[in-house]
Amino acid sequence: MERILVVDDDITFTKILKNFLKKNGYEIEIAHSVKDALPLLGQYPYCLFLLDYRLPDGTGFDIMSAAKEQSLNIPAVIMTSFNDVRTAVKSMRLGAFDYITKPVNQEELLMIVEQALQGDKVSELALERRREVAFVEGESPESQKLHELIRLIAPTEMSVILQGESGTGKEYAARLIHDLSERAGKPFVAVDCGALSQELSSSELFGHLKGAFTGALQDKKGKFEHAQKGTLFLDEIGNLQYEVQVKLLRVLQERIVQPVGSNKEIKVDVRIIVATNDDLNNSVNEGKFREDLYHRLNEFKIMVPPLRKRGADLFLLIDHFIKEANLLLKRNVKAIAPEVLHLLQQYDWPGNIRELKNIVKRLVLLAKSDVAGMEGLPEEMLLNIKETVPGKETDLKAIQEDKEKMLIEKVLQEVKFNKSKAAKLLNIDRSTLYAKMEKYNLN
Repeated sequence: MERILVVDDDITFTKILKNFLKKNGYEIEIAHSVKDALPLLGQYPYCLFLLDYRLPDGTGFDIMSAAKEQSLNIPAVIMTSFNDVRTAVKSMRLGAFDYITKPVNQEELLMIVEQALQGDKVSELALERRREVAFVEGESPESQKLHELIRLIAPTEMSVILQGESGTGKEYAARLIHDLSERAGKPFVAVDCGALSQELSSSELFGHLKGAFTGALQDKKGKFEHAQKGTLFLDEIGNLQYEVQVKLLRVLQERIVQPVGSNKEIKVDVRIIVATNDDLNNSVNEGKFREDLYHRLNEFKIMVPPLRKRGADLFLLIDHFIKEANLLLKRNVKAIAPEVLHLLQQYDWPGNIRELKNIVKRLVLLAKSDVAGMEGLPEEMLLNIKETVPGKETDLKAIQEDKEKMLIEKVLQEVKFNKSKAAKLLNIDRSTLYAKMEKYNLN
């Protein structure tokens, strides 16, 4: 039976989660702090970590880092409040499989757990479908400019820096550059530099010989060799250790790699595309990134626009993600209700395309008909939308009532309209619940 490690300081929540996951066939280990979790990491062969972001003595990132240091290749899902979505997005860069916002919807959690456990069992067709819907060319001026630059630079051999916020589709842009280049048909190899440990960075990029260091049980080719004649995409290049930056510069200058523990030099023919969330020029000024390497990489820079600046592209992306969610969840949602679309337009999308994809998936999952309604929006998201209800921006009572109605409806659905359970969860008595249900026509 597959075993999951759950780390969360909310004792009641972990008990509920444990019972739910056990009913679905998983063994569960529980810890309530980083200190309690660390001794458990190597105790069992876990299939997944479910980690709360905020813990009494640290964060879920601390547990992910400790697992990497122990060479535990275990997928992690970060659980966080909706207000922490920017931090959740950061977790993706640090190697988390996904994140889920609290209060946790159990069906959504189970779906994410099952996806995480599929790992490399996901079919090539499914991966290709994900790539197709991960980014849409769009009709906005920002999107058109981006694709114009991609088509311009793709046929050349110039190195490219893709700069943009997390979740904007930088890897898609890199793949498109590769596909439109003369290297199309050759390997496209993507590396997340943020997920490389200091000890293994050189080995991952340049390879190693058997016995070169503890744990090197056989010869290994590096990513440069795997990308021979093709394109190597280095995501989050700013996180690459300074010592490895020196080696990378030499590779780019001399077009040779030297595996760890070897005196042999191997010629490589690879085009380099890198991505970063931050302006590398600032990192250069702060002494965190080598200036000579920056100028070697910065032959051409492309700014990948955030979702909030892509205008009507939002609707094109929503249509794509509805289709993807229908396939994944075996649903038949045809559209999102106009009032929901209006609210989505008001949101600033700190997690960009990935966050939109998760929200649309949730809307499809919780839809009560073939049109996804307000019931699928997280309550926490509504608190972050400036204009909650059209024409009622200054009507505080109306805004509060709308939020109250959505929260009551959400809880009723989760407990399958069990009034006693709903009243308990809402911390009101049953007579008050009945009155509010009648007021909001929720019977």
